[in-house]
Amino acid sequence: GKIAIVTGGNTGIGLETTKVLAAAGATVIVPARDTDKALKNLKGIVNVELEFMDLMDPESIDAFAQKFIASGRPLHLLINNAGIMWVPLRRERRGIESQLATNYLAQFQLTARLWPALKMANGARVINVSSQGHQFAPFNFDDPNFLQREYETLQGYGQSKTASILFAFRLDCLAKAHNVRAYSLLP
Repeated sequence: GKIAIVTGGNTGIGLETTKVLAAAGATVIVPARDTDKALKNLKGIVNVELEFMDLMDPESIDAFAQKFIASGRPLHLLINNAGIMWVPLRRERRGIESQLATNYLAQFQLTARLWPALKMANGARVINVSSQGHQFAPFNFDDPNFLQREYETLQGYGQSKTASILFAFRLDCLAKAHNVRAYSLLP
């Protein structure tokens, strides 16, 4: 009877998470950039709703969240699972390095936009899937987008995962007053 959103819920760890939650009776919403691929991967899984969302596009994140909020449903579980790694230097349209944009800023924006539904659930959980990659790099506050330093993909990945972990920690500190808890996990 719970409602969950699993980003990256149509491949890898996210797909397995979607299967387990759906089998347990949750309604699982899977936002995906490639909905045709996602539809194939999710075939046969009950209790799944597929929606379009591109984590490299802030307007897409807003549109997805607005549609969910407009449904009036509570959100019991937000699993920020989708991410990228080992990519060459790419920037999204605002000039933000792609791993930082996808692995941290997108999950921050999505969580913020879904905040009313998380509070409505009265006991919601936000899970940020991280990795040991946070050990590759601290967050570089002086040059997060590699504008004054040479790009190293593992540095970009590491700082994006460090940011995600720090976000979960701080969100938990602030959100527990609203009966929302936040966690970061290493699969």
